[in-house]
Amino acid sequence: MNKKGMMVILSAPSGCGKDTVFHEISSIRNDVCESVSATTRQPREGEVDGINYFFISTEQFEEMIEKNEFLEYASYNNCYYGTPAKYASDMVESGKICFLIIERKGAQKVMKNCPDAVSIFLMPPSMKTLEKRLIKRNTETEEQILNRLKIAEEEIKSSAIFNYVVVNNELDKAVEEINEILNKELEKRNA
Repeated sequence: MNKKGMMVILSAPSGCGKDTVFHEISSIRNDVCESVSATTRQPREGEVDGINYFFISTEQFEEMIEKNEFLEYASYNNCYYGTPAKYASDMVESGKICFLIIERKGAQKVMKNCPDAVSIFLMPPSMKTLEKRLIKRNTETEEQILNRLKIAEEEIKSSAIFNYVVVNNELDKAVEEINEILNKELEKRNA
């Protein structure tokens, strides 16, 4: 029997370590991949089409919307961003655990469109810790950080809609907990 993979939604407030956790998971497992999003924004220096994003025109994106080819999409800063359904489903069919690292609203859309997806919400240990992490990144103004914290509070309120909530207090423990979730879910699906 050919083992099937699964789709995993990983969502968290900004600064909670989604990308770091995924990087650590992918370093200990060879069956994970990250879904590649499509966008209409221009590539930044060093970004590669098909690896960082699928860079497409607004017309192409809107055509894909009309054909219902996205698991979720949104418009942000006059550009479209979305998760192409075919890429993610191809990865799952090939036996991969395909991670969708997306914000809460997109996660909710994917949960609705793909009820068999495993959803994980990565929680900060506290709002104070989250604030320290955002300040430490040194990429935003104080006003932007306060805005991110306000958004984080809203996102945390909706964490109950996810299958699992993992607190990212210690990276190793959070990675271990998510790895156990993946093993448990795969076992259920391939029993």
